[in-house]
Amino acid sequence: MAVLPLRFLGDPVLRTPAQPVREFDRDLATLAADMVESMYAHGGVGLAAPQVGRSIRLIVADVGERRDGSEALVLVNPEIVGVEGTMVGEEGCLSIPGVGAEVQRHGRVRVRAAAPGGDPFEVDGRELLSRVLQHEVDHLNGILFIDRLQPSRRQALLREYEALRDAARAEARRREEEPRREAPAPAPDRAAAR
Repeated sequence: MAVLPLRFLGDPVLRTPAQPVREFDRDLATLAADMVESMYAHGGVGLAAPQVGRSIRLIVADVGERRDGSEALVLVNPEIVGVEGTMVGEEGCLSIPGVGAEVQRHGRVRVRAAAPGGDPFEVDGRELLSRVLQHEVDHLNGILFIDRLQPSRRQALLREYEALRDAARAEARRREEEPRREAPAPAPDRAAAR
């Protein structure tokens, strides 16, 4: 398994509706396993294929405690087929790091999908799993959680994200420009000189 690099806000793949998966093969299974590994490595509870640069309808999620893959869900061509209730809660996104906002979502969703081998199944998500499934399916449709915010809140969050991004870039440049310091030579071993 490999940890895949993430795509960030501004990358066109995040705004492009993903294509349905048609080939259920070894490459798909490998990508799904790499996405699970990447989700854990980047500290997420969900990840959509566009976030790793692949414009296909594939998501992974794990809201369990173990974080060892045993509770991970892999959903190919997921489709929300039922919703119930509403809830409001904090959301963030691996593709928009460092910021978050209160987002209204359905409290319960039913999602129809296929496993990487092509077998169909359904998932009943409540609370956090419901939120994660909706967030990741949004990614497949080119929608980011910031699109669900009021315009004034979205603009404030984007300014906050841009400030964080600019500060990180400035810090990276500072580190690159910092002169390389050579390690001091070790002190002579006086005992060896005797």
